[in-house]
Amino acid sequence: MKRICALVLCFMFTMNVLAGDSGYKVMYDGGSVAALKTGSKAHLIIDATQIRLVEEGKDAVVIPTSAVTEISYGQDVHRRIGAAIGLAIVSFGVGALMALTKSKKHYVGLTWANGDQKGGFAMQCDKNDYRGVLAGLEGVTGKKAVDSDAMTVKN
Repeated sequence: MKRICALVLCFMFTMNVLAGDSGYKVMYDGGSVAALKTGSKAHLIIDATQIRLVEEGKDAVVIPTSAVTEISYGQDVHRRIGAAIGLAIVSFGVGALMALTKSKKHYVGLTWANGDQKGGFAMQCDKNDYRGVLAGLEGVTGKKAVDSDAMTVKN
């Protein structure tokens, strides 16, 4: 009985891996991709020869890996003041503790130039996928990602 159960579980795991979503779930945050609106949920699929941003099964943009000119990344940190105020109405102690917590969003930017076609976009990644997206993009393009927080602009 144990062998049958183990065999069934192995089969189910294999089917989930094969049928699962490929790529990373991201949120388009803006850029030159006309097919997507800011805030659209999409999948980033990284292949050896191309990078695709797919929304609802359709390619929004396909970028050859050789055309990528820059990969950038950064984080946006906010205090959860709105949520703290809402909780403070119910329980002052919990609301005060909530005001001390931070919300961190992870962003990855990509720019490319493919002949006379140039573009770029920024996407918000899940905190669990953030490093995987960066490693995948760096691996297929051969470019090193640049920390946008470390770049300073002098006026």
